[in-house]
Amino acid sequence: MLQSQTATRAAVMMAPSVKTFYLTLLIFMGLSGFGQMPIFKRYYIADLPGLGWLAQFYVTHYIHYVGAILLLGIAAYYAVLYLADRRRAFRITLYGWLQGGVMAGIVATGVLRVIKNYAGVTMSSGLIVFLDILHLALVMAMMVIATAGLCWRRRWLNIRNQPEKGGRS
Repeated sequence: MLQSQTATRAAVMMAPSVKTFYLTLLIFMGLSGFGQMPIFKRYYIADLPGLGWLAQFYVTHYIHYVGAILLLGIAAYYAVLYLADRRRAFRITLYGWLQGGVMAGIVATGVLRVIKNYAGVTMSSGLIVFLDILHLALVMAMMVIATAGLCWRRRWLNIRNQPEKGGRS
């Protein structure tokens, strides 16, 4: 009985509506992030009906910032939920640690990229380029890891005292 209740709690760790919102948010974060580079205009993607906003730097810039705020809010909520309530029943899997570490790197480089825009803050051009490339590389790594996780059906959390394996738990 306790095992089935715990399995049920694992299934509802993220409600379907929140999961849909999270995935939609990640798509818009990706689009707006890549929109910071001029690739959508250069390759005429922005010329397609309804996609002209992808070529407007400030539109994609503010969408990316609002998305980052929402993403940090979701991450904080689930981190507090796990630490306050769920850590006794669940453990973070290797996949969860890997994804969480990559996301932490994305957040850290993103925060540093925001800080460089403040008046009075100076960073060398080499550091700025390094942060930009690292941020992009971490996003690409997250996409690869997430795709592999979907293919192999990995989860962020497993029920405690249950071996980690493929498939849905």
